[in-house]
Order: sequence, then C-alpha cells, then structure tokens
Amino acid sequence: MSLNANAASSAAPVRRIDDLPGPRGLPLLGNALQLKPRRIHLQMEQWAAEYGPVFRARLGRRAAVVFSDPADITAILRERPDTFRRPAITAEVSAELGGQPGVFLAEGADWRHQRRMVMQAFAPHAIKAYFPLLTKVGARLQERWGQAAREGQAIDLGADLKRYTVDIIAGLAFGAEVNTVEKGDDVIQQHMENVLSGVARRSLMPLPYWRYVRLPVDRRLEHSSAEFTLAVNSFVAEARNAMAADPGLRSAPQNLLQAMIAATEQPDSGLGDEAVVGNVITMLLGGEDTTASVLGWMIWLLSRNPEALRRAQQEVLEHVPDVANMTMAQADALDFIDACAHESMRIKPAAPFIPLQTVKDTEMGGVALPKDTIVWCVMRHAAMAEHYFPQPEHFKPERWLEGGGAARAAALPFGGGPRMCPGRYLSLLEIKVAMAMLLGRFDIESVEAVDGLAPEEVMGFVMAPAPMRMRLRLR
Repeated sequence: MSLNANAASSAAPVRRIDDLPGPRGLPLLGNALQLKPRRIHLQMEQWAAEYGPVFRARLGRRAAVVFSDPADITAILRERPDTFRRPAITAEVSAELGGQPGVFLAEGADWRHQRRMVMQAFAPHAIKAYFPLLTKVGARLQERWGQAAREGQAIDLGADLKRYTVDIIAGLAFGAEVNTVEKGDDVIQQHMENVLSGVARRSLMPLPYWRYVRLPVDRRLEHSSAEFTLAVNSFVAEARNAMAADPGLRSAPQNLLQAMIAATEQPDSGLGDEAVVGNVITMLLGGEDTTASVLGWMIWLLSRNPEALRRAQQEVLEHVPDVANMTMAQADALDFIDACAHESMRIKPAAPFIPLQTVKDTEMGGVALPKDTIVWCVMRHAAMAEHYFPQPEHFKPERWLEGGGAARAAALPFGGGPRMCPGRYLSLLEIKVAMAMLLGRFDIESVEAVDGLAPEEVMGFVMAPAPMRMRLRLR
C-alpha cells in the first residue's frame, strides 16, 4: 500500500469504486465508445487531468479504477505479482492463439521460475558478450541508409528501425542471421506484426466477439500466430540438437535460447520447453516494437531540437569513430545519448499505461479494490507535470544529467517493482548503437510524418509514431 493510501485511509473512510468520479458511459458498453484502441492512452490522460489522481471508467460492464499519482503507481507495481497481475484477458487471448506464457504473461510461481531464467539471459555481462552482433547490425543499417542518402531517397524510418531491432533480437535469442536490414521484410517479421497488433486489439475489446464471429482480420491473426509459433518451435528444436551434439554449449551457451534451455535442465528448475518457447516469443514480440518506437520518437525529437542534436552528434564524433568497431567502453561514454533516450521515453513512452487486475481484495489510494478489479496505471501523466519536470513539454535531455531522483521516480518507462522490464539494458544499448551509427555518418535533413504534420501517437502493442519519412545527408 502506498504512503498516499495509508494517509487517505487514516484521514477519511475508504471509498468504494462507485464513489469515485469518472466519465459517464452507456448501459452495457460503459465508456467503450469513448476509448478508441489506437488513442486509448490519450483519452485516459485527458480524464486523469479532469477527474484527478484516482477515478473510475467502465470497460464494457466492468469498472476500472484508474491511477495517475506516481506514489500509488509505484506501490501498485511493487506489489506484483502477489496483489496485482496482468489482466486475465491478455493471457486468455494468448492462450486462444496457442501461445505459451512467457515471463510477460506468467504469474505466481511460474513467473518466479521464469524470471530467474530470463534475468540470467539478459544480465549486463551476458549482453556485453553479444555486443559485436549489435555493432554488426548497426553497420548494416548504416550502409542501407548511406545508399538512400547517396540516391536522395526518403527512408521509411519505422520500418527500418523494426528491421534493426528484429535482426538484433533474433540473433541474440537464437543465433539466427535473419538480416531483414539487407533483405527487406522477412516472413517471420510479417507474422510478428500481425500477432502484435491482433493481441493488442483483442485485449482492449469490451466484448470478445471473435469467440462467436471470426472476421477476416481474426483469421489472418490466427494464421500468423500458428506460423510464428511453428517457426519458434523449430528454432528450439535446432538449439536442442546443437546442444546434444556439443554438450559444452550447456556451460558456455552461444545465444539466449541455448542459455534458457540450459537453465531448464538444472535440478528443480520447474521449467520445460513450453517456458522456453513462451520466452522466445516474448523476446521477439517485446523486443521489436518497444525499442524501435523509442528510437523513432528520439530521432524525431532531436530533429526538432537543433542544440540537443548538435550536442548528441558532437558526443558521438568524439567517442565513436566507427560504429562497426564500436566497443563497450565507447558505448558507456555516450552519457548525453543516454539522457536523450530517457527524455524521449518521458515525453513519448512506449508504454503510456499499464493495465492490471487485482489478485485479491485490497486497498490502494484510499479505495477498496475487490478481487478481479481492473486497475489502470496512467504512466505519462506525472512525467508531463510541471511539479516534477519544469517545462515538461520541452525536450531537455540535460535534466537527466543533473540528478533529481524524486523527479525520475515520476517517469517509469520500463515499469517498476519486481516485474520491471528485464530487457531494459539491452534496449538502451541498442539505442546507443543506432544513434552512434546515425549521428556518426549523417546529418539529418528532415524527419516528418507522411502527411507532413507532427507524427500522430498510435497505440498498438506499444505507443508508436505514425509512419515517418527521414532524409539524410552524408557527412
């Protein structure tokens, strides 16, 4: 329970959900018609400004309690998984599509077992061992963008950044040379896109219509999910065959998949192939969109802030003469690039909200929450508040170089508590390599949405920018 909740409970009676303020809705549908899936985060933020730090909304027949105060949100995240879990509908949607629960969807004892396995695979020392792969993929993208610059061609920024992140996570996860950067779209990547958008859409639907009527979009989703799972199963089988042929890979795995398989073979691991498959799928799905989204927003924000762009470029030119031969020490020296990443995630977070569900009766923020209540954490509200970040609308990376721990606690781009994103170190390293590649070789001529306006925020599996075109000039 948060300090705010303790104070509220001692000063005033605990409120029921029906006592909370909130937007009016319709019978049966609640506020569903107001909550458009692609803009649901913006509507919740607007209501947080209107109704205060705790209010209620209705998702169909179910009431959701919405929190925007960072103290309450931190307390909620800290009490996972014993008091709060991800909404059951997300796991149900995944199970309907034949998915295995990885660390993202696992709960209770299953989550604890899987967390240990995944954290070992994503530990900084393990990621550093794979650093040459990151620079190899970064150099490929640099060559692709160099060709576009020489030919005066516009770059589809979002698509290329997804190719970059897919190639990295596929290489790390199972040692595969997918190489979508040079070859263009890969079949696996296309299936990933369908699964990501489909699961996000179904999870936010007020009624599970697909259980009764399957539309063409649902048939495409089911086909992509089956093909994607089949591909992952084949990678797991290949890894097991390689480890059988070379037992030394158990003690010195060459990729994350081998490391996870070795972990399942430890006594009392409590894990099997289904956990391995689930977590490979989680890595691929979670590792593509999140980092690509952050990079897209970061490049756009830098293009509109010349002084920050100049400083970032100067730092790269000073520390990273050649991305193909970039070292970990050079990556560690990119402090301002790191600050730009955190400022971009404050303004344009990949996860602007976190939906949860109570595991048992509890209380938070002075509100009684019965078991199975939907709890919605609005993550960006405090991060854009003057109280925590002076001039919050301004892109000021230097604020992250000046300390300010209390303010930092109001911006939680990787979540918080025991279930903080295990891939955060890898994500920040991918960002540094990509920005060193971009700023070390090119000047940015323009970055704009296809319609020429500021890119719209589009909510899917993550909050991503609408398609953008970028033009570069070789330095």
